[in-house]
Amino acid sequence: MDNSQKEIRQITFDMTGIKGSDYYDFSLLAVVVVLVGFGLIMLYSTTAYTSQISVGNDMEFFRKQGLIDLACMVMAIVISRLELKQFRVLIPGIYFVSVCLMFLVKVQGLGVESHGAYRWVNVGPVSFQPAEAAKVGVILMLAECVMRMGTRIAERQNVVKLILIGGVPSAIALLVTDNLSTAIIIMAVTSVLIFLAHPKTLPFILIVLAVAFLSWLIIRSISTNLAFSDNFRLQRILTWLHPEDYADGEGYQTMQALYAIGSGGLFGRGFGNSIQKLGFIPEAQNDMIFSIVCEELGIFGAVIILCLFGYLLYRMEFIASHARDAFDFMLVSGVFVHIALQVILNISVVLNLMPNTGVTLPFISYGGTSIVFLMGEIGLVLNVSRHIRYQDVNQPLL
Repeated sequence: MDNSQKEIRQITFDMTGIKGSDYYDFSLLAVVVVLVGFGLIMLYSTTAYTSQISVGNDMEFFRKQGLIDLACMVMAIVISRLELKQFRVLIPGIYFVSVCLMFLVKVQGLGVESHGAYRWVNVGPVSFQPAEAAKVGVILMLAECVMRMGTRIAERQNVVKLILIGGVPSAIALLVTDNLSTAIIIMAVTSVLIFLAHPKTLPFILIVLAVAFLSWLIIRSISTNLAFSDNFRLQRILTWLHPEDYADGEGYQTMQALYAIGSGGLFGRGFGNSIQKLGFIPEAQNDMIFSIVCEELGIFGAVIILCLFGYLLYRMEFIASHARDAFDFMLVSGVFVHIALQVILNISVVLNLMPNTGVTLPFISYGGTSIVFLMGEIGLVLNVSRHIRYQDVNQPLL
């Protein structure tokens, strides 16, 4: 190597800040910024009319969410710069606290009822969903336990421990906070992480097939007599199967969302020209914001969003595949599954491919609790990316 080549290599190394040894995934950070920015734009378009009518300020929802997004972005960058090894000793405590927080919804004066269920906690001016913290706590605890177990992960008692780590908060989310969607997400994350850590795959494949078959049998067997049940979850299944029969009640939101998607066509009505957002879709800025995207930007806009989420997940897969140890790998994989599952569940509900679960669209739906913990997870993933070494990378970084 001649002197000029050595100088070029040295300049390249110096640009990394640590002589080329560490990597920071700016591509992941960039796609998150794009998603958050797109979410704010669509939030303003979705809420301008209703916000002007209700509070006299069309920027109210946009202002609140914008401030939260900005603060969460700073938080994510700060987390990405910390040394996680110094905080891993706190993970069992974080897990325990995150699980115990869900019991606060039953405390008089703290728990807040919303849509017939106690899922929110008010502490002074701050309102949050404790079940969101449990998702992060479970991911951290599973990653730590898998790291400590090492090759002993194949032992039956260790598999049972991992199942309990996810199963206990999942049961609490269902029984205490009456939050089925959170219970499903926690158990799905737990199952996938155990699948990734365990050396055998056939038992998990058989379990998945058995659960899918039993679910199909249950839905088929109860679909004929759901109309006579007053259970709201069973009613949701009936509404999912025949939304047009309940267009004036439980199926109203679903039907309006489908009207919005259908009227959008290929390229949509144009930004800001949605009709369904003018009070027809209840709380469109939350779970149903994807339907407004489809109405205003059409299938083209929906595909753009899916591509952004796809690239986000691709960057996480890249980071996980170059993780330095089992903890980092399991941590990034857990965040990957969490975000991917929320995207799939939300879009499936909007398209009426599955019953309503009350899951928000990551980085785009309105809400403070969701974005706080999602950006916290992004900060953790970026932190893991800092320990990727350039010389170990065997594929393009961008």
